[in-house]
Amino acid sequence: MELMPDRPRADAVGITTTIPCEVIFAAGLRPVDLNNVFITDPEPLKLVEEAERRGFPSNMCCWIKGIYAAAHHHGIRRVVGVVQGDCSNTHALMEIWQTEGLEVVEFAFPYNRNREALDAEINRLCAAFGVNRADAEKVRERLQPIRAKAHEVDRLCAEEGKATGFDSHLWMISCSDFNGDYEEFDRGIMEFLESVRGRRPRAASMRLGLAGIPPICSDLYDVVRDYGGEIVFNETQRQFSMPFDAADLTEQYVRYLYPYDVFSRVDDLAAEIRRRGLDGLIHYVQSFCFRQLHDRILRERLDVPILTLECDRPGPMDGRSHTRIEAFLEMIHEKKKRPAAAEHD
Repeated sequence: MELMPDRPRADAVGITTTIPCEVIFAAGLRPVDLNNVFITDPEPLKLVEEAERRGFPSNMCCWIKGIYAAAHHHGIRRVVGVVQGDCSNTHALMEIWQTEGLEVVEFAFPYNRNREALDAEINRLCAAFGVNRADAEKVRERLQPIRAKAHEVDRLCAEEGKATGFDSHLWMISCSDFNGDYEEFDRGIMEFLESVRGRRPRAASMRLGLAGIPPICSDLYDVVRDYGGEIVFNETQRQFSMPFDAADLTEQYVRYLYPYDVFSRVDDLAAEIRRRGLDGLIHYVQSFCFRQLHDRILRERLDVPILTLECDRPGPMDGRSHTRIEAFLEMIHEKKKRPAAAEHD
């Protein structure tokens, strides 16, 4: 695949992860989550391979390689890169883009979740795009009911079994950029909700959560279903949909847990494990990602069976991953049978 771009999009602004997209919309521009356009490309692996031909090492996270190539492939000329609170490779990626003529804008989530520091970052982002902060706040108010619809998809998955885990994943992860058009996104999710409410509920015998970054593999939800489970909680995707009430942009992105310490995430995971009655947790980790180290903390602090699943490149999972998921679900199934057998005795 040659990186011959689509027609350059003057109104498109690439983003390397979730940022205050309200600022981009308020500027009359369209945010484009490069992760989403990479992974939904008809041939995402070819984007990875093209990045490697351009000098990216094989032992580097494929998400970074994919979003690099996706930016060029989709004619993106301006990118907001998160230099604190996401991937440590973003710094170098932005420097490479600069050498290739792209305009880059930095954004940082302060590690200590300091409100004043985050407020200053949002104001700096507004200044970079010539946006009045009040206009960005108006966009936030417009997005709130749309995000509430994504939360409803999540509820229909977790509580009624009418939406699937993949449905929940797809709509919540798309809240990072609302597919570049929140009005069209709103119409689409309303149509989806109307259709899904008429589905026959599916009662999952084994209820699972998915923790960690969104998976690069294409068939995880289907494989879990094939072996009798259902993912009814998507940790990071739910964070992208801004699940907590907030009075303004700063509070909204202070309460957004993904960019900050792992301990707040653990507390949220523990609460959702109890609330959703999860039988187990799949902790997805991306090859060559520093977040793999969090696996130890999750195992120490969460009282639920955990399967750590690592993948590298986009595409279907390999046979070994299938076997590990099958064995994990069999273990949960046997564990769930034991209390009933003991009560019968």
